[in-house]
Amino acid sequence: MRVFVTGATGFVGTAIVQELLSAGHQVLGLARSEAAAATLTAAGAEVHRGTLEDLDSLRQAALASDGIIHTAFIHDFSNMAASAVVDRTAIETFIEALAGSGKPLVVTSGIATIAALDGGRIGTENDAPNPNTPGRHRVPSEEITLAAAAKGVRASVVRLPTSVHDKDDHGFVPMLINIARQKGVSAYIGEGVNRWPAVHRLDAARVYRLALEKGAAGTRFHAIGDEGIPSRDIAAAIGKQLNLPVVSKSAAEAQEHFGWLGHFFAVDCPASGTLTQEWLGWRPTHPGLIEDLGNGSYFAAGK
Repeated sequence: MRVFVTGATGFVGTAIVQELLSAGHQVLGLARSEAAAATLTAAGAEVHRGTLEDLDSLRQAALASDGIIHTAFIHDFSNMAASAVVDRTAIETFIEALAGSGKPLVVTSGIATIAALDGGRIGTENDAPNPNTPGRHRVPSEEITLAAAAKGVRASVVRLPTSVHDKDDHGFVPMLINIARQKGVSAYIGEGVNRWPAVHRLDAARVYRLALEKGAAGTRFHAIGDEGIPSRDIAAAIGKQLNLPVVSKSAAEAQEHFGWLGHFFAVDCPASGTLTQEWLGWRPTHPGLIEDLGNGSYFAAGK
């Protein structure tokens, strides 16, 4: 297939591009800069210049492709509502372009859309997104994607966990590491029993490829390696590597210690990928988050 990939030069997107190319697919990657275009060319992908806001460009790329994997998102934590509108509008453009074709569209969402389930139970692919969660900005995009099956698009959603980890990670875990360095302690909130799911970037990339190739329309997939790591275990792994004390912070202290990240580090959102493994024949094979933290790559000089 000739696959259009947004976010193709991002942390997850670069792994998806390599996964697709290794499987014999052609890749058309969205690039908004010369540097991004050069990265895609070096990787062996074709370049499509544009941005998520350039809907004509997105439409042209969609029409020229056999399928789409959408991973790009504007991570502006100061205005997530606006970022969500851009995301939803881009997805609507893809659906319009692919309507009636039966072609695949794989869209990214987050496990945090199903946080705080009743009784703290482990979330599954069958759980609908909850607009009252930290991942609520992804809910409209998830809903319109799954509804696209009725328009003749083989659309599915891949939910990513709170931590997608590997070298060059620039997500929540490196932020926690930097806070620990600055504060001189590695902290968790309360008893630290709230759980974060995680997946290695290369395992996640394989879920996207398999969803593209054989995922059923209207399906949610969970790219989950670790179902739920207690936040105190994450803090302990960071403290061990940095040789820092590991301490608890109260909910009242968390805002001062973690800043806006405290809201996310307090989330309890354990989730299973069992159904995804069954549906796609996928198994996570790469290191888990605690093992990745233990190998030292997150703590190399200059990081």
